[in-house]
Amino acid sequence: MKHQHTEDEGEHWLSVSDMMSGLMVIFLFIAITYMMQISEDRNQLVEIAVTYEKTKSAIYEQLLVEFKDDLKKWNAEIDKQSLAFRFQEPDVLFNVGEAEIKDKFKVILDEFFPRYIKILKQYQADIEEIRIEGHTSSEWSTKFLSPEKSYFLNMELSQNRTRATLEYCLMLPQIASERAWIKQILTANGLSSSKPILVNGQEDTVHSRRVEFKVKTNSETQILKILQRK
Repeated sequence: MKHQHTEDEGEHWLSVSDMMSGLMVIFLFIAITYMMQISEDRNQLVEIAVTYEKTKSAIYEQLLVEFKDDLKKWNAEIDKQSLAFRFQEPDVLFNVGEAEIKDKFKVILDEFFPRYIKILKQYQADIEEIRIEGHTSSEWSTKFLSPEKSYFLNMELSQNRTRATLEYCLMLPQIASERAWIKQILTANGLSSSKPILVNGQEDTVHSRRVEFKVKTNSETQILKILQRK
């Protein structure tokens, strides 16, 4: 009987040992799979970042070549980092406190927008949004208003201006063939005085009153999808 008890114990510990070995194999497999997934995700993130930089650089270079002779006469600039095409001559854009597009700005948009869209169309698969942003200074024509009241009035004004700009651009006959695509990605964003132009730490009230066209690629969406798998 004693000998039988010893055999039973041996078989018991052998089965436990086999089970632990099996669990170790499973854990090792899970760890290797996880490490491979982490490595794959990292490589994908690097690839997206590289592609984004190449796309952004290519768009900037094409915009610069296309509009190099127009920037000065329009008092416009292209920001390489944000891909913002910035119109910064407030007297040309709108009358003070009004949202109706001035004739001079309409002429500029007639020349600018169809050519702008022609370039961006080449990167259709990479573009998530074209943002028209309206910016104001922190000032308001009526004095003695609180900063908060001025902000909200400027918010309404900037929103109305961007909507007017969007409507004008969208109805240009030159872009009729691309209108369906443009409607999917073109947005109007009034930002009031939240992003002023600063010079030596002080607000440049003239250049803060501007309209910008910005390109947002879909790289952020792709990165978010990878991160959400965690």
